[in-house]
Amino acid sequence: MRANLNTLRAMLFLVAALVFSASWAGVKNQDATPAYAEEQTMLQIEADSVVPDPGMTSSASGRVHMDRHYLGQYGSKEGNVIVQRGGNTWRHLRNGPLATIAGFILLAVPLAIFVFYRTIGPANQVAEAGRKMQRFNRWERQVHWATAFSFIALGITGIVIMYGKNIMLPWMGHNLFSWVAIVSKYLHNFVGPLFILCSILMFFTFLKRNFYNRADWQWVKKGGGIVSHKHVPAGFFNAGEKTWFWGGVALLGLVMSVTGLVLDFAVGQTRYVMQVANVLHVGAAAVYMAAAMGHAYIGTWGTPGAYEAMRYGTVDENWAKAHHQLWYEQMKTGVPPGMDQDGKMVPGRDVPGQGGRPQPGPAH
Repeated sequence: MRANLNTLRAMLFLVAALVFSASWAGVKNQDATPAYAEEQTMLQIEADSVVPDPGMTSSASGRVHMDRHYLGQYGSKEGNVIVQRGGNTWRHLRNGPLATIAGFILLAVPLAIFVFYRTIGPANQVAEAGRKMQRFNRWERQVHWATAFSFIALGITGIVIMYGKNIMLPWMGHNLFSWVAIVSKYLHNFVGPLFILCSILMFFTFLKRNFYNRADWQWVKKGGGIVSHKHVPAGFFNAGEKTWFWGGVALLGLVMSVTGLVLDFAVGQTRYVMQVANVLHVGAAAVYMAAAMGHAYIGTWGTPGAYEAMRYGTVDENWAKAHHQLWYEQMKTGVPPGMDQDGKMVPGRDVPGQGGRPQPGPAH
């Protein structure tokens, strides 16, 4: 109990520290208009000079000039833009609100999971039948773990890139941190394309089993039994797992992949495009990591017996019947109760847990 209390205090301290990260990353004169004091100074010098119009804010000047975003209106050479006002806006957004919100999410979610585990607790342990059922084959497990490990590497290195200067540099010193930052940067850049490849493989590997059906709505209405600890009938994947597939692996994975490629292969990209890509990349990555934490918890401590499925490929029959009853019945009888061969609900058939009578399976 004492150890748990100390852990909770440590996590609260980290959350509080990160909330004030905007003050670590804040830029002086951030309230100046149009962006920062140095821009105003340059514009004032130009205004006081004898140089006739057009000035630095005009592309007709033939000189270096200022631009809010640079979308190509000044020709093919972005090097002509020496001061990009949008860059100052991006820097303030990235180092201020974005860093604070993302960091808060990454610390608040594991804290919330810990509190949930201590108060609500994991799913009820299911007595084993002693008979195993195949759930995932070797290819499915390999694709899953390759995606998971590549993302863990990206998550760790991304945190170093995002927060290292403020959190690690003060106690590491410049020499050591410079090596940590360089290694993190190159590892992040090289592992990124590998993660994209793994995500594509995982999408097509598990796509067929992740289409929603009417049984998923019943699962959603009962909250998956996560709080009540009551087992809700589900197919091979329940509604929560399908939501993680479409919202996390597919949608957030796509946003991270596209923006990551823009940042990784920056040749021909304007600064404005890269700044937008960076904001979307950081935001999507933070939400993905938070959701992945929940996925990892439910797949391990939160649901006893679930880890065995992805580790060894098999689960106990009683576990399958308790957590994925529709899939269990389909494996035993060929057709899940209340559904047809394509996994669609059929009116008139009884579905366990929905007020109907369970269809009997073969004797064991």
